Amino acid sequence: MTTPNDSSHDLSLLENIERDPDVTQADLATQLGVAVGTINWHLKRLVEKGYVKVKRAERRKLKYIITPEGLSHRARLLVDYVEQQFNLYRRIRHKVKEAAIHLQSEGVQQVYLIGEGDVADICRLTCIEQGLEIVDDASLPTFEVRGLSVALVRPGEKHG
Repeated sequence: MTTPNDSSHDLSLLENIERDPDVTQADLATQLGVAVGTINWHLKRLVEKGYVKVKRAERRKLKYIITPEGLSHRARLLVDYVEQQFNLYRRIRHKVKEAAIHLQSEGVQQVYLIGEGDVADICRLTCIEQGLEIVDDASLPTFEVRGLSVALVRPGEKHG
């Protein structure tokens, strides 16, 4: 059974191998921030499934070749990844928009935003589009971004 994490690793590995067929497992481990053993396990899976072939380039050097099936698999993984990101984008926008509309119905015109990254940027843009001003005042209703989630925290509520 392939997990979402396996798909993410497969996509990253296939992209890195496509860029540099002479890449080493140690290089891949460094680039992906995982152990060499994890890279080895994923590469063995990709070889078993026929997505990658391994050729010996030198006595201790391997060359990885993506097969046509591997290219097709990478394309499917990429489409799935893009769909997941758009779904995340839509969910965040919907949640923040609904909260913004509710806040405005209560007369709120300013909010505070905690968080960084893409999800915080989506939150920020949605607030601006809905006419909410984002200010540096923690006593206001707060959109708190943690990872891939957004929570609206009201004044007096404890930030989680």
